[in-house]
Amino acid sequence: MIVPLAAGSAVDAAARIVADKMGRNLGQAIVIENQPGAAGLIGAGNVAKAAPDGYTIGGFNDSIMTMVPNMTPKMPWDILKDFEPVSLVATVEWGLVVPADAPEKTAADLIALAKKQPGVLNYGSGGNGSPQHIAMALFASQAGLNMKHVPYKGATQAAMGVAGKEVDAAFQGLATVTSLIKANKVRLIGVTTPKRMPQFPDVPTVSESGMPGFEFNSWFTMMAPAGTPKDIVHKLAAEVQKALADPEVREKLAAQGLTPRGTTPEELGAATRAQLAKYGALIKANNITAE
Repeated sequence: MIVPLAAGSAVDAAARIVADKMGRNLGQAIVIENQPGAAGLIGAGNVAKAAPDGYTIGGFNDSIMTMVPNMTPKMPWDILKDFEPVSLVATVEWGLVVPADAPEKTAADLIALAKKQPGVLNYGSGGNGSPQHIAMALFASQAGLNMKHVPYKGATQAAMGVAGKEVDAAFQGLATVTSLIKANKVRLIGVTTPKRMPQFPDVPTVSESGMPGFEFNSWFTMMAPAGTPKDIVHKLAAEVQKALADPEVREKLAAQGLTPRGTTPEELGAATRAQLAKYGALIKANNITAE
């Protein structure tokens, strides 16, 4: 499984948990190979070029699938034509964080403060066009806020920027910031799930705290090269669902801030098309470009 992201990322962590269980069920080890760089274009391209026999698959996030294609004029591959969807394996749940001693306790507090000081507050992201950038652009657009964007060289660096008070806020995958939350280096003031999370029962959703209907997460999906036989694709999808049915796997994913999903190939295909359109409109409206 080629993961076009760095080792230690939320998707990498999820891939290792699920692939390990799938491998044991299949009696066939699944080796994770990290191929980060160029916003995932290189690693994903190597999946697209691999033999379509089910022995090389991709572990992607939705940034690679639906954000980067909307920001890259000359894509080396087409997400809808060069890959076979296998399954949306899990979603990486997200939260809104501020420095530990910041005055804001909820998303509503941040909205109120940003409206009082337009153009003064700033937020960190993993880079121009990163999921952190997209999440805050969506939030600011819906709330009518003017906040300065501070791009870092990765999600982890952006999280540390919040902890070090270099920036006032950031949206982050919970897998990236859970340790900082527990160490009281950042404060989680909202989660972007439809309902409160069992791991953080006292933290309100962004939706219930000033932004009705606001939701954001990122994906961990499995994709195969185009032309992979349908029976192999459906076999892999079935093995994903079998692995996700294991309580130990679900517990490990939850501890990383992930929600098990396990869709059919057809469901992932439909979700990809919808997400491409959604982020295409948002990126165009906010003039977001990749670095």
